Amino acid sequence: MDTTAKANFHWSCKHTWKRSAKNTAWCLLGCAIGDLGTILFFQLTKIPFPVLGIMILAIINGLITSIILETIILMRQSFDFSKAFKTAIGMSFISMISMEVAMNLTDYFLTGGAILTWWVVPIMLLAGFLTPWPYNYWRLKKFNIACH
Repeated sequence: MDTTAKANFHWSCKHTWKRSAKNTAWCLLGCAIGDLGTILFFQLTKIPFPVLGIMILAIINGLITSIILETIILMRQSFDFSKAFKTAIGMSFISMISMEVAMNLTDYFLTGGAILTWWVVPIMLLAGFLTPWPYNYWRLKKFNIACH
């Protein structure tokens, strides 16, 4: 980033915060589907599996469902499949990983495992939203890059 761009960057643009919040919310929806679905599957089936293993699978599935959702959204915005898929992976991967890790650590620290309860899910989602949101703002403001 050149000196002029550095001087023009600031954290006080309401439009960028709003747009980055929308992008982060779409990412959260995609991540939550795979992540929470995986944890719920193991919780309901009671398949004996290590907590760390469940959380790793939840993170992987959250990444997959987020990429799928973002690819579909981009295709609806007239991207061809290949470009939509590459954009979904390339533009959001850091955001998705931080979101997934935040959600799973929150679950672990509050419940002691990979356990969904009525009170922990909203806290997990909030942590998953707040963790990548500043990064998404920065990326959008600095590069004018957004997935949605």
